[in-house]
Amino acid sequence: MTTVRPTPGRLRRLVSRLIAGSASAGLALSLLATPMAAHAEGQLRIAEQFGIVYLLLNVAQDQQLIEKHGKAAGVDIKVDWLKLSGGSAVNDALLSGSVDIAGAGVGPLLTIWDRTYGRQNVRGVASLGNFPYYLVSNNPNVKTIADFTEKDRIAVPAVGVSVQSRVLQFASAKLWGDAQFNKLDKISVAVPHPDATAAIISGGTEITGHFGNPPFQEQELAGNPKAHIVLNSYQVLGGPSSATVLYATEKFRKDNPKTYGAFVGALDEAARFIAANPEKAADIYLKVNKGNTDRKLLLQIIKNPEVQFKIGPQNTYPLAEFMHRVGAIKNKPASVKDYFFDDSHIQGGS
Repeated sequence: MTTVRPTPGRLRRLVSRLIAGSASAGLALSLLATPMAAHAEGQLRIAEQFGIVYLLLNVAQDQQLIEKHGKAAGVDIKVDWLKLSGGSAVNDALLSGSVDIAGAGVGPLLTIWDRTYGRQNVRGVASLGNFPYYLVSNNPNVKTIADFTEKDRIAVPAVGVSVQSRVLQFASAKLWGDAQFNKLDKISVAVPHPDATAAIISGGTEITGHFGNPPFQEQELAGNPKAHIVLNSYQVLGGPSSATVLYATEKFRKDNPKTYGAFVGALDEAARFIAANPEKAADIYLKVNKGNTDRKLLLQIIKNPEVQFKIGPQNTYPLAEFMHRVGAIKNKPASVKDYFFDDSHIQGGS
């Protein structure tokens, strides 16, 4: 296990600052993203976050697949990559015009789809694949979500917005009823995955739970003998599901058909590359992210039969139905085609 572990004192101070600043974190990040004027074909700004769930983008970046597909379509594409943390910051960046493609969970997609319905009309572009997300705790007394108390803190990318937070709300509604769907929001805090992982592994901080994604959840399980799975997103959603997706405004798709098409084509090629070359894909992840994640652990995740790299969305609608039912979104989608663009790779999606 090669995760960097800050000293306990430093980690406690870091977590305290993150918790204290969680309410303003999304605003701070959005202020860093300066609005830019609309641009012509050949420019693409992509906002991604942390974790191997963004491996399709890592492969596309390393292999310059977007540029490759752009040239095939007769356009030279310049790609800029921006890394943010949390669906709130990503959504703010997209709405400010600072990025063209946003990468975040299905929860943030549904939130911004609902918010922009009939205006900017933000919709999904593609899935980044199916991954089980684990809520991990280092508190031995926490066996189910019902065991969390006021003394616990659950780290998520964005409270009440991120897909982890929405899945936790969905699980809460199933346990305590729709009226208490947000019961655990009050003990949830917005913390980036790398920092939350360090907190779970080291212990001794306010954070005793982390609803993360690969490889952070696997690092926690390997790095702390007390760490254990409390909740699996597949159990809540009823099977394999696309938790992390990419989305854009209707205007960008309409005004940049060649750039948009090159991006989708690059994603599809990246998915096929990973399936055929898991070893090379693991090396690309380490190279692009400049991390020290254990390579063997990465390969276990990539080769996990529960993980599927594909761009068609799967099993996202149950969360959409839930969010409408509890009033988290006002507009009720009839199907996945309402909140994803009607492209060929979306056909058969759910």
